[in-house]
Amino acid sequence: MLGYLMRGHYLACVVLLAGFPTALAVQTPAQGSTPSAVQTEAPQPTPRKSRFAPSYPVYATVEGHPINPSPPEKSDDKPLFPEQTRAPYHKTAPYKVTTLTAALHAPWALAFLPDGDILITEKLPGAMRILDKQGVLSEPLPGLVGLSTDKETGLLDVALDPHFETNHRIFFTFFGYSDKVVASTDVARARLDGSSLSDVKVIFRSTPALPNGADLSAGTKTGGRIAIAPDGTLFIVIGDRDSAGATPWDVAQKLDTDLGKVIHITPDGKPAAGNPFLNTPGALPEIWSIGHRSEEGLAFDPATGRLWEDEHGPRGGDELNLIEKGKNYGWPVITHGIDYSGVPVGAGITAKEGLEQPVYYWDPVIAPSGLAFYQGSLFPDWKSSVFIGGLRGMLLDRLTLSSGKVIAEEALLTDLHARIRDVRVGPDGAVYVLTDSGGAVIVDDTPPTSKLLKLTPE
Repeated sequence: MLGYLMRGHYLACVVLLAGFPTALAVQTPAQGSTPSAVQTEAPQPTPRKSRFAPSYPVYATVEGHPINPSPPEKSDDKPLFPEQTRAPYHKTAPYKVTTLTAALHAPWALAFLPDGDILITEKLPGAMRILDKQGVLSEPLPGLVGLSTDKETGLLDVALDPHFETNHRIFFTFFGYSDKVVASTDVARARLDGSSLSDVKVIFRSTPALPNGADLSAGTKTGGRIAIAPDGTLFIVIGDRDSAGATPWDVAQKLDTDLGKVIHITPDGKPAAGNPFLNTPGALPEIWSIGHRSEEGLAFDPATGRLWEDEHGPRGGDELNLIEKGKNYGWPVITHGIDYSGVPVGAGITAKEGLEQPVYYWDPVIAPSGLAFYQGSLFPDWKSSVFIGGLRGMLLDRLTLSSGKVIAEEALLTDLHARIRDVRVGPDGAVYVLTDSGGAVIVDDTPPTSKLLKLTPE
């Protein structure tokens, strides 16, 4: 039996649940369906069945008020502009939820194939599977042996080449796993023909090869999300790999490591032309931006072509960032959160000249995951929305963007009490969501119960 405990995430979970209110207006699904939040006139208490009953986040649904009015973890925190946090709740479109499969084990990402099938990655033990149009889930696709010299290989994100219909090429991120030690986050490509992988090649290995912090068994903050630019180059996030129990380290500020960075490479794994540190002595040429902590989501806004990222803060200070060339996003010099022990991070400051502010931040945290911009036609009310999964927050968070600012927020799928790992908008305009019931502990003989859900108009 193979298992490991992601201790930093576990600590974040304990803090988060302690920060959520237990007596708020809550989402109530209609009988036989799972619609969007229903506004109530006054806060209602949540009954407790026993002292050992599970505790879940609860969100307010009062128009014009934040979905979580709990006090921030960082008691002296103040936003630097009005729209930076605690956006007002706004209810939009009712929806229904269809379960496409409930037989996934720790899924991490999905991609839509041209024939209507869906390619899905499972984290550990690493596997790729295909869910066909009839809802049949394939066995793990063969062809991934040899990616790593470690005992196991964990899979993260997957993305189709823009010319997939002619070249059948996919890109994916992975890590080696052996004796509870998680190796570097690396990038590979392969050819996918039907249900067969071939021509698998590692195109980029991040630096250092064994990147974990003070606790080599932590295995957290891998990053790994991929966003493919219109020119075919790849942007990839690499987490800082720090351990939750240790004093935050400053690798995100150093240019001789990929940790805590967004990198930018070609389809062959070379540094992309125009990268900001190509001519900087001692700097890794693939680096695009620095000062990140635990990046989880990365996507281009199709309406503007701009690149957005979300990342975990410590206790407080989860971030949504607009990623720009050569910018420094501050970790661990500035943060809107505190350390897990309750003490300030560094000097305890939230702003400093030359360091970027998040467009939006959450405190208490939601532990954001995948993100996707809505440009479909099924939900007109969701135009100009960005969807962000919440792991500890157990929600699909819908943010309304206007002129690059967040002006409204809506917590969806909260009645499922499920960790949301990834969200994508399908070619049909529906919203597809991966739940991750694997939680902090991943065991290879645990029955798979994670789901792929499809949201369509009610």
